[in-house]
Amino acid sequence: MPFTVRRIACAAALLVGLHAHAQEGPSTPFTNSAMDAPLFYQLLIGELELSGGQAGVAFQVLLDAARRTGDEELFKRVVNIALQARAGDQALMAARGWTEAVPSSVEAHQTIVQLLALLNKPAEVPQPLQALLRLAPADQRPGFIASLPRLFQRASDPKAVLAALAPVLQAQTGPLKPPALFTEARLAMNAGDNARALALTRELAAAQPDGDDAMQLAVDLMPVEPQAESLITARLAQKPDQHALRQAYGRTLIKAQRPADAVREFRLLTEATPDNPAVWLALGAIELELKHLPAAEAALRESLKRLDTPAAGSDAEIKARADGRQSAWLMLSRVAEQRGDLKAAEAALLKVDGSGIDVKYRRASLLARQGKLLDARKLLQPDADASDADARAAMLAEAQLLREQRDFAGAAAVLKAATERFAGDADLIYEQAMMSEKLGRFDEMEALLRKVIELKADHPHAYNALGYSFADRNVRLPEAKELIERALQLAPGEAFIIDSMGWVEFRLGNLPEATKLLRQAYAGQPDAEVAAHLGEVLWVSGAQDEARKVFAEAAQRDADNEALREVMGRLKVKP
Repeated sequence: MPFTVRRIACAAALLVGLHAHAQEGPSTPFTNSAMDAPLFYQLLIGELELSGGQAGVAFQVLLDAARRTGDEELFKRVVNIALQARAGDQALMAARGWTEAVPSSVEAHQTIVQLLALLNKPAEVPQPLQALLRLAPADQRPGFIASLPRLFQRASDPKAVLAALAPVLQAQTGPLKPPALFTEARLAMNAGDNARALALTRELAAAQPDGDDAMQLAVDLMPVEPQAESLITARLAQKPDQHALRQAYGRTLIKAQRPADAVREFRLLTEATPDNPAVWLALGAIELELKHLPAAEAALRESLKRLDTPAAGSDAEIKARADGRQSAWLMLSRVAEQRGDLKAAEAALLKVDGSGIDVKYRRASLLARQGKLLDARKLLQPDADASDADARAAMLAEAQLLREQRDFAGAAAVLKAATERFAGDADLIYEQAMMSEKLGRFDEMEALLRKVIELKADHPHAYNALGYSFADRNVRLPEAKELIERALQLAPGEAFIIDSMGWVEFRLGNLPEATKLLRQAYAGQPDAEVAAHLGEVLWVSGAQDEARKVFAEAAQRDADNEALREVMGRLKVKP
């Protein structure tokens, strides 16, 4: 009869009872325990050594007991003792002893796989993983396979993980083939092998035409592998009622700075799921970014109708609805402010509870537009006891406010102070570089952007900003193109980076390629500055009627845009 560590206390009580029985005389008969006295004392010594801080001694004593008895609970106890002592190799030794004592134990093999991941030893995983998949019940095997990317998410060498596990995954057949494809694709993404991940995603989509896993992979791959988008659009064309997928796709388009494409998807969502306040709220935010003010206001008010409807739910759901109302009123305030209706903007802010930085910023913006810039800046100052995160957010907000007021020197001073306080913050240094550019300090801007790249080599906007600056000033054009190509490698679908590449091609004299790229950028991000670039290239190429149309559309949305006004004035195009 196997025993467990939890029976030690019972055994001790039994000994006490035996002693009392000997003193008081016979009463009721005892049932002999399967735990003999030497084993009982061995366990007791082990636990006493552990409680006395001698984890190493306890480990050896209890591991010996576990090996002699083959008790799985005792093996688990020994593994945990080693882990608590931060002795990973000893924990692995105990787990391997467990599989030798109980070769059919699923939990023992699973523990070895987990420990090898913890110890960053992927090359040793295949054998215990194969044993685990052979021994586990059929309904548990897919879960074990799917857990592998999470186990190895902190691995120091993701390529080594992929190399070690891929043969095991590729050997899976039947019901295990789809989860193996999914897992190998995830591991390939972690290893930076996006082309391989895309191929596996396509294979998974073919194997499970109605499954969600391939679509989840495609959404995650889109920012780095643009061809993944075709898998999503094909599924949505085939099954337009997959609203969760469409929403994930729309949000990915937003992150890729493609609001014109994102707005299309969220408009479809509001038609298909009109009672969902979240899709109305997202639509309002995108319409606002596109400066479609009437459409933005309409969508935001639709979201409020649904958010204001009393509804029961969990605390998290109630909070989400409150946060949604707050966001809607903040955006309605922005809509009114952009229309020039400051009274309506202030009225919308009165509907907002709280004093977070986003609320303060909107109030500060209204004060600044009324000529009260000092009061606006005072409102944004962090409290004396503010956390570092809150202080950083406040400094960024103040710099943004000054930038909007075209006080570039003031914004640069705030950002300089921020980078001194938060040394090594790549995003703050990037913002400081942008202000240096506004002030015409191009050498300083370049030095700051190269510092960003040194700190964060995968910062696409730093490469793009430096390359675009060279192209815009018509200097160092080959280097500009190399920088922007690197930015596109890091963020291949991002419209503003595609715009930069189009602009450098224009500067290099490649008009057809420039036109193609700028059309692509403008289709995804109909921003006034992108329109200025596209319009100028069309004008120079002889397509002046189309250029006028692009200029007119952009001027209708953002007539005050500096780049747009400059090019229209230079080309003598009437608004």
